[in-house]
Amino acid sequence: MSVAEPRRIILFRHAKADWPQVTDHERPLADRGRMDAAEAGRRLTDTGIAFDLALCSTAVRTRETWKLAVQEFPQRPKTVYEERIYEASPGELIALLNETPDDAQNVLMIGHNPGIQGLAEVLAGSGEEDARERMSRRGFPAAAFAVLSFGGAWKSLEPGVATLRDYWAPAE
Repeated sequence: MSVAEPRRIILFRHAKADWPQVTDHERPLADRGRMDAAEAGRRLTDTGIAFDLALCSTAVRTRETWKLAVQEFPQRPKTVYEERIYEASPGELIALLNETPDDAQNVLMIGHNPGIQGLAEVLAGSGEEDARERMSRRGFPAAAFAVLSFGGAWKSLEPGVATLRDYWAPAE
């Protein structure tokens, strides 16, 4: 793979979580979240992107979201459960993505707000007008994802270098 080929980052917020009497890290998905996670998996498959690597927060709701979404994929990518995604700022998420091996072209990150939305906004220096308008109008609700592309090595990823290519959120 040449670094001249555009890389893609898919930022995926976990699906709707329940609020039982557990710590925030241990919150499971709500019934609606389980349905939306599977639908997001189908929509991610529809993008036609072959994912090389999935980086998933260690929180229960992100792991459950990923487990349901990936069932819809034709092929499961290598998955790394990364505790640094939980409660991470956009800058911390960029630092994590900078560590991505150069042989990975398409990376899916499953995480939390406000970090995931903030990262999409910080990275997208430009974008498809329709995707930008939808993301601006909808924000980043549970189970939403944004598809961004950029050129260069992962270690060169920084604010403003990516293009927002697509955005999807479940119907409210």
